[in-house]
Order: sequence, then C-alpha cells, then structure tokens
Amino acid sequence: MKFLIVTGLSGAGKSQSIKFLEDLGYFCVDNLPPALLGRFVEMCSEGKGDIKKAAIVIDIRVGKFLDHLTVSLDELKASGHTYDILFLEASDETLIKRFKSSRRMHPLSVGGRIINGIKAERRKLQEIKSKATNIIDTTNMSPSELKQEIIHLFVEGGKSEGLIINIISFGFKYGIPLDSDMVFDVRFLPNPYYVEELKRFSGIDEGVRNYVMQWPAAVEFMNKLTDMVEFLIPHFIKEGKSQIVIAIGCTGGRHRSVTMANMLSNKLKETSHRVIVEHRDIEEEKYR
Repeated sequence: MKFLIVTGLSGAGKSQSIKFLEDLGYFCVDNLPPALLGRFVEMCSEGKGDIKKAAIVIDIRVGKFLDHLTVSLDELKASGHTYDILFLEASDETLIKRFKSSRRMHPLSVGGRIINGIKAERRKLQEIKSKATNIIDTTNMSPSELKQEIIHLFVEGGKSEGLIINIISFGFKYGIPLDSDMVFDVRFLPNPYYVEELKRFSGIDEGVRNYVMQWPAAVEFMNKLTDMVEFLIPHFIKEGKSQIVIAIGCTGGRHRSVTMANMLSNKLKETSHRVIVEHRDIEEEKYR
C-alpha cells in the first residue's frame, strides 16, 4: 500500500491536488481527523489489494484534533506502515489574493483579518512541515502547472530532484515581487515602448523580441545571467532549496523584462531545468 498525507496552508491548492491525485488512481479522503488515521490505513491494508494507493487530506480544518497528528503518524510508523507527506504552501500575498477573489474566510480568521489567520496557521503547521517528504510552493503556479508537478512527484518515479525555477517579469512602477530571491533590472536596454510600431506589442511578440536582442548589451547580459544562474543552481540544491524566484524588471513590465524572462527560461529548459514563467504586469501597459 502507498499512503500519502496531503497537508499545508489553506488556499495553497490542497483541494486541487486531491482532485489530481484522484485522477491518478488514488483513493482520496478529505479532512480526516488524525485520530482515525491508523484505523483508516488498517482498513485499506485489509482490503485484499482493492486499494493500492491512498491520499488523505489532514489540515487546520480538524481544529484541536490537529494536535494529535504527530502522535498518529508515529503510531503509524511504529506499526510498520510507510507514508509520504506532501505539504503545500504559498506566499502571504498570494494567499490573501486567493481568499479575496473567492470571497471566503480563512478558517482561523473568522471575524478578523486574513493575514492574522495565515500567520496563525503557519505556526500551527510548522511541525508537520518539518516532516514533509515533498513541499510544493504554489505561489506562481497555475492549476495545470501544479498538476504537472504532482505527476512528476507521484507518477514519474519519486522525489523531486533539483529546483523549480520561477521566472517573473515585472514593471518597477508596480513594485518588485515580494517573494523574489533575485532581482535583475533591464532598464539599461533601449525601450521598445518608444518605437511607435512596437509600443502596443509585448516581449512575447517577435518584433519586440528582435528589437531588444539586437543590442550587444542584451546578448551579453543574457549570457552572463544564464551562466550565473547555472552556477548557483547546484549551490541552492545543496542548501536544501526546492524553489527559487528570479524577477526581471523593466519600467512597465511589458517589453524588455518579458523578452529577457522568456529568453532565460528557454536557455534553462535546454539544460533540463524545470522552469515556470509568469509575466506579472504584461497587461498593465497594454492600453496606455
């Protein structure tokens, strides 16, 4: 039997993850009280092979029963059962946006501020996070990217190796992404915004891309940036990081930064790195 405990922060993607796991053939149970974990595993094991793999969501919704989770996991291990723990998290900013867009209250912030609930939940889940087999940060992930990461971890043969590299293009006028690990400024390059026939396009379009990359400084910057990131990756892995966020900014986040983010992504993918690209501010300048 293969058992997977799914836990993590509210709004980080546990509900989506359990749906994806169900599609992958897992028998899934949502919001199981930890005290029933041992009995559930026994029932599955006694099923004569009917259930080959199971995923159980246990999170803050069980209230005070969450305190029993560590004891239940220790008892499970003592009885000879093995399990993995998948912990999902995201940045405070992202979680707040998700709760506001869904118009739902955080389980620990009823009658109060969402951020206070998030901070309280992080404290309560700190111990179980330290025991996690895999941690997925969904801050910059779309549902399809989360699905691919789950497939990579639980179908294609085991633990994630290397980093998830998030590359974000942004406009400095809208602020630097809060979760950035590294920030690069490409405002030193000529701006396609001032070329009338390119102004309405973005760095995704060939004309803008060709304009930006025609300058020797752009080519040299990209080569040096790629070399530096390639140099840092094994050191980040050695440190234990599972994800890094590289932010590339220009004035409005539509032309130069988008071009550079896509160029860096393509170069890193050539060497088999897992890369997620987000153009945060690409629409902000569209009609200006």
